Amino acid sequence: MMKTRTLIYSAAASLLLFSGSSAFAHSDEYLDTQKTPNGGQQRMAGNYHFELVVAKDSKEARDNPVIVYVTDHANAKIPTVGAGGTATILAGKQKASVKLVPDGDNRLKGIGKYASTPDMKVVVSITLPGKPAEQARFTPLAPVAVAKDAHTDQKH
Repeated sequence: MMKTRTLIYSAAASLLLFSGSSAFAHSDEYLDTQKTPNGGQQRMAGNYHFELVVAKDSKEARDNPVIVYVTDHANAKIPTVGAGGTATILAGKQKASVKLVPDGDNRLKGIGKYASTPDMKVVVSITLPGKPAEQARFTPLAPVAVAKDAHTDQKH
């Protein structure tokens, strides 16, 4: 009885350890420290990474592009042929909904009316063919706290 209980607890602890480890490895804070291939902000969305690229210099609300690149956790491109999605943008007091359509290899693109504000929030939802919709939340223009390098304070 005691061996069985110990085995069950060990299995449960292992399951929690391994299921949680990927969440720590790909947290928003971790992804914000990584250089992205297209200069956007990257977030986890189920089994994928979404990289959102928006206009960074639009002072007034006007038609601007919204591009989302889709990769797996190893940053391999995921084809977007047959995919579709939306980006809901909240910037200042304005809200825009942008339809995203396939636009080459692993990206979707749309045009929406928005201003580039530091408080911008974007919710991206993408459905790949034969897969359930995946969603990610972005703050693409918010300042990112850069992790301090352990060697910056050392004198050599």
